[in-house]
Amino acid sequence: PTAPTLQRLIALYEPIAAFVADAVASGERPVSVAGDCVATLGVLAGLQRAGVAATVVWLDAHGDFNTPETTPSGFLGGMPLAMAVGRGDQTVVRGLGLTPIAESQVILSDARDLDPGEREAVAESGVTHLRSVEELLTMPLPDGPLYVHFDCDVLRTADVPAVLYPAAGGPSTDEVRAVLRRLAGTNRIAAISLSTWAPDLDEDGRSQTSVLDLLHELT
Repeated sequence: PTAPTLQRLIALYEPIAAFVADAVASGERPVSVAGDCVATLGVLAGLQRAGVAATVVWLDAHGDFNTPETTPSGFLGGMPLAMAVGRGDQTVVRGLGLTPIAESQVILSDARDLDPGEREAVAESGVTHLRSVEELLTMPLPDGPLYVHFDCDVLRTADVPAVLYPAAGGPSTDEVRAVLRRLAGTNRIAAISLSTWAPDLDEDGRSQTSVLDLLHELT
């Protein structure tokens, strides 16, 4: 508890990495459900330990592509995709033994709410940025395994209102369902992660029901 925040995150995500590596080695498909997107670093580390080099399909209302130089808030949850490709602070990446993935291995879908510096970083990067999740219905998917990360705030708030960082617009649950079915239909999903709804805000349970229903499309 006295260590710096990033060092503490290594201790938090190391069990995720170990679980993912063991699950893949056993022929299973690991699923991570976490409160924010930084836990994806543990999933990626686990996949690498299992010898899996997957294309990352990242569905999110945000880019999570900030670095300490571009972030207006300092929020670590807005940085994990940048960390994963070797940008920004690499403390957690190195601590998990994760080799940064190539930007060309990332498909970022939606990311309609980008900070100014983050927007520039995404635009000049090698990341494939699809501004509509529906583009995933028709684009040719790369060969090999896929790692699908789904942040539920990618959905329009009319369908999933219980999120901490809502962004105007976004796809409906039916639109996302069609995309997830296409991804699942490849039979090449190696791992799945979900950044979940905010339970304290989900008074009627509608967000939980919608998100878990969509998660089941992948599992």
